[in-house]
Amino acid sequence: MGTDDSEISRGEQRDSEDESTTQSSFSSDSSGNERSLDQYTDLDLPDRSAGGNPIERSTEKPSEGRSNERPTEENEGENSSEATESIGDGRSDVPPPQFGQMSETPSEPESSMPSTADSSSSDGRPALDGHGDNSQSIEEMLLEFDDQEGLIRDRTLLDPNYIVKEDRIVGRDHQLQEVTKMLRVALGDNRPPNLFLYGPSGTGKSLITKAVCKNISQICESRNIRFGTIEVNCQDLDTLGVAVYELAGRAAEEAGVGVEVPKHGVATKEKWDELYRIVNENFDSIVFVLDELDMLVGRRDKQEPAFSRLLYQLSRAGANDDLTAHISLVAISNDTKMMESVGSRALSSFTPEDVHFDDYDANQLQAILRRRQDAFYDGVLDDDVIPLAAAFAAQTHGDARKAIDLMRVAGELAEREGNERVREIHVRQAQDKVEKNRVLEVVRGISTQKKLCLYATAAVAGETDGGTARSTTGYRVYEFLTDTIGADQYHQETYVNKMKELTTYSLVDFERRSHGPSSGMFLEFQFGERPETILETLREDSRLDSVSSSEVQSVVKSRLRQKS
Repeated sequence: MGTDDSEISRGEQRDSEDESTTQSSFSSDSSGNERSLDQYTDLDLPDRSAGGNPIERSTEKPSEGRSNERPTEENEGENSSEATESIGDGRSDVPPPQFGQMSETPSEPESSMPSTADSSSSDGRPALDGHGDNSQSIEEMLLEFDDQEGLIRDRTLLDPNYIVKEDRIVGRDHQLQEVTKMLRVALGDNRPPNLFLYGPSGTGKSLITKAVCKNISQICESRNIRFGTIEVNCQDLDTLGVAVYELAGRAAEEAGVGVEVPKHGVATKEKWDELYRIVNENFDSIVFVLDELDMLVGRRDKQEPAFSRLLYQLSRAGANDDLTAHISLVAISNDTKMMESVGSRALSSFTPEDVHFDDYDANQLQAILRRRQDAFYDGVLDDDVIPLAAAFAAQTHGDARKAIDLMRVAGELAEREGNERVREIHVRQAQDKVEKNRVLEVVRGISTQKKLCLYATAAVAGETDGGTARSTTGYRVYEFLTDTIGADQYHQETYVNKMKELTTYSLVDFERRSHGPSSGMFLEFQFGERPETILETLREDSRLDSVSSSEVQSVVKSRLRQKS
């Protein structure tokens, strides 16, 4: 089932991403619309009737406010309530729990409960809980937790976005030196060059840019130079007009002034003019940091992506006398090939200096975590905690953000359990929680069609030795899924393009492959997280959970056997 290169690269069929339209075509009852399973596999399949009903899963809801403190002995048995959820089907009776969200009905052991003879709180009002029993008030719980001793001393050091001091930056001496050398010309009230920083997530691109700009700002202030850093993350900016208004808002916030045009109902040119006005009136030199710039795609009917038009407009503003301040652009991307999508006009005016950030290895990640271990009180970390957290993070592209996040979650889990130390088991529990939370955060925000494409591809990757999936095999499983639940089905190039779009979330990556002139070209997908975690998370959507996992596995094995 190979497909040639021209088929992969053809324009994507215009399919609606409207969830309401797509979801209306779903049905847990697939009778009447389903093809025979023999089209997908020649294996004996289990009876589908056993797995046709959605299954609700229990998801633990950690207690907010308890993460700072170690529970006292009498409250040691206190656990968060569990709520069932059915993600993505719009029919959940209980809203999905958010990490760190306080449980509304914490259960307590009988020993910690007030006497049932006393039915009133301290202020004379009845104390109510979800079961009609007495319980502590929120204020009493907060004060009790406030008196308890925790394990984490400084939580800011466990925030991956916190700008640490220079002595805590590890393994990025070359990149730090390059960025500093190129941006330092702002100290002489001159225009710094434009930069393009690229590399995998969590490799220090944003951290180093922020650290250098923070130091430049402090020195410029002493020299009476009005220097500003305007940083935006482009992941949630869907159009050029929204991006320009966001830049204007951040510039106004940095300058301590207001934005004088509305967010909606005005032309994009008016937003540009407002941005220029704010910058010209309040800054001598300014650096625009455009993080995850490749995510700013914009409308599909445009000939070039929105990030290309943004780069062109900003880099030309000085030459056109729209901006009197010195302006420098720092474009940050995980996509090493982003510049290939930049239009020729934008490329000639942007002309950046490139700085590459490669993966951290396990030793570098250990060093990063040891520079932040003073976030915990002395002596509360077991010796194997940091090496294990670093090893887990090294498996996913050497992501320092994940390593730091693992330490934070492990510490909070230990605190909630009332442990006196953070141990290896807490890191392993944190790995499962962080990995699933990250996948859940992504899949909640994607369309049903992308969920189907992702599920099909992860199912294939879960059955291969290298954890990879060919696009041709994944598409056959996608066909099976859409036929089984009666969903709209699109052509193979649309499936491929949707999987390409999912690479921007760092869940999946791909390479173009060929096994000889006669086999044609195909894409081979690799996952940043375990395929099993992705499948488990996607099955929290009741429509996908209604499809028998064993049937999907049988279809995958049959397709893989035909390829071998």
